[in-house]
Amino acid sequence: MPIYKILDAALWARMQADGRLDGAPVDLADGFIHFSTADQVRETAAKHFAGQDGLILLAVDADALGEALKWETSRGGALFPHLYRPLALDEVLWSKPMPLQADGTHGIET
Repeated sequence: MPIYKILDAALWARMQADGRLDGAPVDLADGFIHFSTADQVRETAAKHFAGQDGLILLAVDADALGEALKWETSRGGALFPHLYRPLALDEVLWSKPMPLQADGTHGIET
């Protein structure tokens, strides 16, 4: 099952150069990498990335992440996937731009 990570273009470029992602600032502060399911990613974009352009959506196979991936209660009592280790570049299934639409929402194709 794929899970999704939203990154800005600079962090995505750094991940590509480093071969791994230790996390965005919020991830580093919380001690894990935040992900969303397909049902959660639009709300995540609206809540945490409103109005931001130049975003990239990454898809990752949740089953391939092993025991470092924990499903934990978060927003509204929903279970969100949290990764307690760096994400390797070769674990990314695909990446797609999330264009900012005229109404301020992001184009998201999962």
